[in-house]
Parts: sequence; C-alpha cells; structure tokens
Amino acid sequence: MNNTADGADFICLKGVRQVLDQVNGIILGKEKEVKEIMTAFLANGHILLEDIPGVGKTTMAIAFSKSMALDYRRVQFTPDVLPSDLTGFSIYRREDEQFVYRPGSVFCNLLLADEINRTSPKTQSALLEVMEERHVTVDGVTRSVGDPFFVIATQNPTGSAGTQYLSQAQVDRFMIRLSLGYPDFENELAMAKEGGNAGQRMAIRPVLSREALLQAQKDVENVYMKDEVCRYLLKLITATRQHPEILIGASPRATIALVKMAKAWAWMDGRDYVTPADVCSQFPYVVSHRIVLKPTLQTESADTSAVISQILEKVKKPSLGGRGL
Repeated sequence: MNNTADGADFICLKGVRQVLDQVNGIILGKEKEVKEIMTAFLANGHILLEDIPGVGKTTMAIAFSKSMALDYRRVQFTPDVLPSDLTGFSIYRREDEQFVYRPGSVFCNLLLADEINRTSPKTQSALLEVMEERHVTVDGVTRSVGDPFFVIATQNPTGSAGTQYLSQAQVDRFMIRLSLGYPDFENELAMAKEGGNAGQRMAIRPVLSREALLQAQKDVENVYMKDEVCRYLLKLITATRQHPEILIGASPRATIALVKMAKAWAWMDGRDYVTPADVCSQFPYVVSHRIVLKPTLQTESADTSAVISQILEKVKKPSLGGRGL
C-alpha cells in the first residue's frame, strides 16, 4: 500500500488531524460531519449546511478558522443585505477627488454566510462569481479574494418563515451539502454540564498554517485515481440523469466535485490512491443538493436519500487489484 504519510505530507496530514481533534472538542458528537467539512476544505470546495438555528454552525466555523489561522468573517443574511455588502463598493473621497474602493465581506479566507436563503436572489447571486472564480468584479475592476477561500453557507429548512429557494445555479456552486442536526443525549448532557464552551473556543490554537493547508490541497490533487474507478464514478453521476424519479440529474460540475472529494477522503485516510469505497462515501454529499426529483416526489427529503441509495446499489463497483482496490 502506498501512503502519503511521509515527510512534508505527514506534517500536513498530522496538522489536519489536529484540526479535527480541536473542532471535535468543541462540536461534540459530530465527528463524521466535521471530517466531511474538513474533506471539502482539502478539496477546495464550499459547504452548504441545511439546519435549524442553534446547533453550533457558527461555533464550528470559528473553531475551524482559528485552528487553521484563517481570516474569518460572518454575514447574517437578511432581506436588506445588499450585493455591495459582500463584494465591496467605491465611494468618492472628496479630499483626494477620486473614488476609493471599500472591500466587502468576501475578502477573507473563510466566510460564514448565515441563513443565506433569507436574503434576496440578487444578493445571493453576488456570491456566484467569487465562489467559482475566487475573485470579484466591481466597477470593471477584478480583485482576488483570500487564498484559500471557502464559503460555509447555512440555510434554514425549506418552508421556514422568511425563507426562499436558492437558485439551482447557486446551489451547484457548493461542493457538498450536509446537516449537523441535534446532538445525541450524552453529548448534549456534556454540553449542559459545561454550561457553554466560550472558554474552549478561546483556547483553540492554530495547528495548521495556511501554507500547509494550501500544500495539502496540492497533495490531494496528486492522489491517483485508476481509470476503472473514474469510470465507476461517472457511471454513478450518469445514473442520476437516467433515473426515472429524477427530473434534473447531477451536473458535470458534480463530476469534478466528486473526483476532488474522493481524492481528499483517500488522502485523509493516508492513501495516495482512490478506491470505489471513497467514491461511494462521498457520492451522497456531492449529489443530494444537485438532483431535482420529479414534482410528485418532492414532498419529503427522505425520497432523495432513497433514490441515491438505489443508484449506489444498482451501479456495480469495479473489482480491482493493487492500487485502487
């Protein structure tokens, strides 16, 4: 077995695992979700969290930003938030007799877009360029944002008061979607005994530098994917476009996202090659928000999970030997 855990790669991987340890010390009982979000960071993607308020989304984002020494900003989306609040704007400075650019909230490394489905579609669309291209264009001038740059967007469950649907173009920019959900009884009991974790948040220290994170992203890009595994991955994506219960299947952007997530998942496991199991584990997170069921099947979110499970069962895994087992 070929491992990535040697030399500089080992240092990066060790730092990533220390980040997970620190965040898991704050967000109790959500190890799977925390690892998934870290995987998306390594894959250089954005995360969509669909959750009720108060389950620790902001706390988690702060914990990640401090653990990785990232410049962090949070925007609470409301109907009166303007696109210029995100992208920035030019203001006339009288003493200099010229317009001066004021950067918006997106100029950071980690942006928490809180309750993104409470603001107007115009403001939502202001994120499209920066999420895809990592830069914004204001008054004809293009400016790059931080490197790395991630968006963690939260949205209240569809149908909640004051919410509206995100456009399909917006949703497709997010590499994965997941939910933290309520903690289990024992972990919530531990939280209650602690009486809050503000002190723990202050104790978080940087354990992975931005430079190391960028290097880890490059290492992830070099993870090997055998042709048979790549074909299997594409068969899964294609199956979403042919399933009788799906109106709109996963886009080609989903194909690229699944490749990146599978590679990042393998790298975090200490491997420099992707297995079919890596692809299967990431498939639901990558496609669940990208597929649209036919109108008669859109009553319950559980239907999406059922369809995804059917596809995973129907598409045969390749039988491989050596690298890519």
